[in-house]
Amino acid sequence: MAAYTAADVKNLRERTGAGMMDCKKALDESNGDLEAAVDALRAKGLAAAQKKSSRTAAEGLVGVAVEGTRGVAVEVNSETDFVAKNDQFQDFVRKTTQVALGQGSDDVEALKAAAYPDGGTVADKLTNNVATIGENQQVRRMKTVTVAQGVIVPYMHNAAADNLGKIGVLVALESDAAADVLEPLGKQLAMHIAAAFPQALNAEELDSAVIERERAIAREKAAESGKPENVQEKMVEGAVAKFAKENALLSQIFVMDNKTPVAQVVEKAGKDAGTKIVLKDYVRFQLGEGIEKEESDFAAEVAAAVAG
Repeated sequence: MAAYTAADVKNLRERTGAGMMDCKKALDESNGDLEAAVDALRAKGLAAAQKKSSRTAAEGLVGVAVEGTRGVAVEVNSETDFVAKNDQFQDFVRKTTQVALGQGSDDVEALKAAAYPDGGTVADKLTNNVATIGENQQVRRMKTVTVAQGVIVPYMHNAAADNLGKIGVLVALESDAAADVLEPLGKQLAMHIAAAFPQALNAEELDSAVIERERAIAREKAAESGKPENVQEKMVEGAVAKFAKENALLSQIFVMDNKTPVAQVVEKAGKDAGTKIVLKDYVRFQLGEGIEKEESDFAAEVAAAVAG
């Protein structure tokens, strides 16, 4: 039997997050050499991570972070909601969001290649998490907003912890107005964004593919009306204009009063402050949006284990 102690097993578990029996086996195979055991577990973890990478990951957390006139939102996915409550996973999302704050672009691959605070890269830590937590996890997306002067206001709906949750919002207000004027406005706008789900800042920035899909739907409905072709075309354009108005942030009706367009809310706030306020940009990340949610291999494995 290899020469190692219970303290060695404990140390190895703390360093790798692996299970007790896996740690004991690794120490046996490495003849008690702790560093060799760490390497062996990481090698096995990498293989495990590769197997898990095909599983659907639509749960997890959105993280937001702000520093000065710069803010970032990051979505990190896991297979189950249980992992989102895991301290190790939450710590990873929080630290990865802080790393993202210092990046020069919204390139997820560049973020994963960036240095992680605890050593190695973000990708290295992610791989270790997959191996030790036992679920597929992915850094899915990030978006940065900045202003030359003003504030970035963060908001988290359904928060799981500070700046971590299901819907993360950032509002970028550019102005020389005081922070105590801009921040309450930003908070209200952020709450509106969380509730109203705008798809772009203004109509011009709406995804052209989305507009064409709406146009096709409107054209089909108009054709069913049996009205003359010129009337049908007006019906189509009216429907598309209505869709754009309802889905562009600046033209949406402000949820706080249910009557004023957001653009007018911002304009009035600027007049009240005696200086111009511009809603320059925003981020709204809702956990798992756009991901096709199917029963994961992990869920199937759990179901089989319970049945068997």
